[in-house]
Amino acid sequence: MSLQFSVFTKPWKQLSIADLGHMAHRLGFDGIELPVRPGFQVAPDAIARDLPLAQQQLRDCGISICSVATEPTPAAIAVCGMMGIPIIRVMVGIEPDGYMATERWTQEAYRSLQPALLDAGVKVGVQNHNGNHVCNAMGLRHLLEPLDPEAFGAVWDVAHNALNGEALDIGLDILWPHLIMVNLKNAFWRRRNGPEAEVASWEVYWTTGRQGLASWPLTATLLKQRGYSGVVCLTAEYTDESRVDRLIAEDIAFAKSLFGA
Repeated sequence: MSLQFSVFTKPWKQLSIADLGHMAHRLGFDGIELPVRPGFQVAPDAIARDLPLAQQQLRDCGISICSVATEPTPAAIAVCGMMGIPIIRVMVGIEPDGYMATERWTQEAYRSLQPALLDAGVKVGVQNHNGNHVCNAMGLRHLLEPLDPEAFGAVWDVAHNALNGEALDIGLDILWPHLIMVNLKNAFWRRRNGPEAEVASWEVYWTTGRQGLASWPLTATLLKQRGYSGVVCLTAEYTDESRVDRLIAEDIAFAKSLFGA
C-alpha cells in the first residue's frame, strides 16, 4: 500500500457528497474520512442505503473513503466490510467510574466486536485525544494490547500527542506495532486570562500545520524512517473556522512537500 492523503470532511457537512468529492480531488487528496453521524451526509440509521451511494459518487470524482468516523455498530461493520472501507475511527472517553474501569469495560465491549470485524475485514482505529479521553500513546497501547491486532489498531494523532507533552519519537515508538492511520493537525495552548489573574486558565487553539506544538517535519521524517505506507488524514480542525478552505489547502500542500508526495 502506498501513502495516501485523506481529509476529515466534518467542516463541510452542508456540501453534497459530489461537491465533497470534487473539493477533495481539487485540493489533491486521495480520499476522505467521512463522518457517519446525525446531521451529516450519511446518517447512522441510513448507513446501509446511503454509504454505498456516497462511495460511488466519490469514486466518480477519483476519491476513495479511507475511513469513517462513527460508532462500530454491527450495521456499520457489515456495510464497511461489504464496501471495502478498512477503518472505523473512534475515541474512548473516560466515564465517571474512572480511567481503569473505562479501560476494562471498553476492552470487554471491543472483544465482543472482534468476530464481526474479522469476518468483515474491518478494523476499529482508536485515536488518542487530549483531555478526558485515552489521551497518550502508552494509554492507547495499554488499551489495545489485549485485543486482536487484526481487528483493532491505533490512530496516532500528533496534535493531541503534543498537547499532552509527549515527544513525537517516543509516541510513535510506543504505538508503531499497532499503528494503522496517522492524523495530522496542529494546536497550541493559549492562555485565556492575563497575568494579573489569581489562577491561570488555558485553552487549545487549533492552527495550521506549520504553527503548532507538533512538528510536521519531524512527524514526516519519523514515519519515512520507519517506512510508513498507510493513510495520513488531515483533520481540518481550526479554531478560525471561517478560514477552513484556505487553511486546509495550505496544509495539504505543506504535508505533501514534507513526505515528498
